[in-house]
Amino acid sequence: MSIQLCAYMSYDGDCADAMKFYAQVLGAKLEALITYGDMPGEMPMPAEHAHRVMHAYLVHPDFALMAGDAPPGVPFAGIQGCMLAITYPTVAEATRVFNALADGGKVIMPLAETFWADTFGMVTDRFGTPWGVNGGPREMAQK
Repeated sequence: MSIQLCAYMSYDGDCADAMKFYAQVLGAKLEALITYGDMPGEMPMPAEHAHRVMHAYLVHPDFALMAGDAPPGVPFAGIQGCMLAITYPTVAEATRVFNALADGGKVIMPLAETFWADTFGMVTDRFGTPWGVNGGPREMAQK
């Protein structure tokens, strides 16, 4: 097996909805959605957490994402200090995904031409996940 780096995101009770949405928007497959209630009996969990997601695994031919709802007793402060950056070969693909992520979310930086891509924009989706969406990447000069 080769080394893989994968973002693992935390949510506060809406992980299942977020991962199903990402699967649809990104053309990925939700391979695992395990709730705290699905855990083995030797790992007791408060009943009010049974419906929350302990582990989700989303797979695309080009990437994977993992996520879960914050475990019992762990305060959730939101996703901070990072964003998921995704690059599409075309502006049309980037625009479609950006608009889907922006629906119910907040556009931080509208799509616009940059020196590194034909288009780039930043959005925080309705689940609180920050995204940077690139379309039509350009070669950048090395110094």
